[in-house]
Amino acid sequence: MEENKQEKVVEQSKQEIQQDAKGLWEKIKKFILELLDFRDDTDQEATIEAIKSDISFKGATAWILICSIFVASIGLNANSTAVVIGAMLISPLMGPILGVGMSIAINDIDTLRKSLTNLATMIVLSLLTAFLFFFLFPLREETSELLGRVRPDIRDVLIAFFGGLALIIARTKKGTIASVIFGVAIATALMPPLCTAGYGLAVGNFDYFLGAMYLFTINTIFIALATFLVLKLLGFTMIRYVNSAKRKRIARIASIVAFLVMVPAVFTFIGVYKESIINANYEKFLKTKVMDNPNLWLQRQNIDVKNKTINLFFNGDISDATESFLRNELKNFPRIDSYSLVVNENKAKSVDRVVDAYDRAIADLDEKDNVIKGLHKEIEELKRTITELNKRIEQDALDRDKNSVPFSKISKEAKIRYNDIKEISLAKVLSSNDFIKIDTITKVSIKWNKKLADSIVVKNEKELKSWMQKELKTNKLELERK
Repeated sequence: MEENKQEKVVEQSKQEIQQDAKGLWEKIKKFILELLDFRDDTDQEATIEAIKSDISFKGATAWILICSIFVASIGLNANSTAVVIGAMLISPLMGPILGVGMSIAINDIDTLRKSLTNLATMIVLSLLTAFLFFFLFPLREETSELLGRVRPDIRDVLIAFFGGLALIIARTKKGTIASVIFGVAIATALMPPLCTAGYGLAVGNFDYFLGAMYLFTINTIFIALATFLVLKLLGFTMIRYVNSAKRKRIARIASIVAFLVMVPAVFTFIGVYKESIINANYEKFLKTKVMDNPNLWLQRQNIDVKNKTINLFFNGDISDATESFLRNELKNFPRIDSYSLVVNENKAKSVDRVVDAYDRAIADLDEKDNVIKGLHKEIEELKRTITELNKRIEQDALDRDKNSVPFSKISKEAKIRYNDIKEISLAKVLSSNDFIKIDTITKVSIKWNKKLADSIVVKNEKELKSWMQKELKTNKLELERK
């Protein structure tokens, strides 16, 4: 009996736990649904009216677009992210794209026609404006802001789709959230690709043009697709036509357009995803197997997705064992395991030879340094010898003539007094007027700076002659100009 009672108590406890767990799950489920459900906060009429009002493209809207294209082009040219963001905030490009998604969702062929027409007009006007700016502006460097818009990857697809979701959800909410709209305008970046495409046309680089237009197409398609899906999820009322045949025709056209929008979106997503995986594995292979290998000196590399080829260019000799190693390792990386690896080596620049050349250059420099040091030593010795000889000559002159003054002293003081003196000579000359009596005359020759005015030279010579007569203690001194 006791055992039966215990079993009943345990069974009852299990049932109570199951009921509590079920109740907790229901509460969590209800909380999540209430948290994420935004259908009750939707205003269909206001949403449709707001989107339709942003589709029109004329007058002020056209000029706003032109100005925003100019601002974005200047920002890309100046490599200024802040300026590019400012251009995206004032751009009116988002309106027609939302109009395309909405018109397909609610079966409104007239709005679809108007949206496509205005979108095409905006694209042409934007390309023309950007082309004229980059064609006429003298500075056309390839900045990082420009190059960042020519090769879209899987992240651009995800940004466009989730940005479009955020935008249309904000549009459908009662009381539009302006900050969300501005944020999506920045994130999806519709303006810079068009400006980059205009740059590609201006410089004749069609790879840039096609890459930028591909990015713009991705953004456009996935924003329109997000709009279509959200409005379908919210159950926006489809337009009913009085004419049954017209209603069916319009519905068929809308379905075809929706299909045409979704199919390229799917293929674009798959294609960009595959390319992103290929590039990611390619970069990983280069880093882990090539660049991190201290025995390999990679000069440059490229990947040809179309021909499934990877080209590696090395400085130095690459052994057969190394080539085999790289090819075997390549097979471990998905998506590029079937690629052909082409190894190019530059034997003229092998590492050993470069090291030998470096060692020889260092040895030559050391030898030249030693030679230069020896020459400097010889020059110093010659200077000392010349100085000694000058002292002996002057001493001999002093010994012969006790009243004479050393020439070195005279010349130095003369240079200090008159900096424009370029050269000075002093000599004792024997002279006779009556050919009987012989006099000794001191003759001084001066070479002045050619830029010095003649009047200043005459004045300086007069002062110099008077000073030298006192220093040499003689009145028989002649001063001449060289």
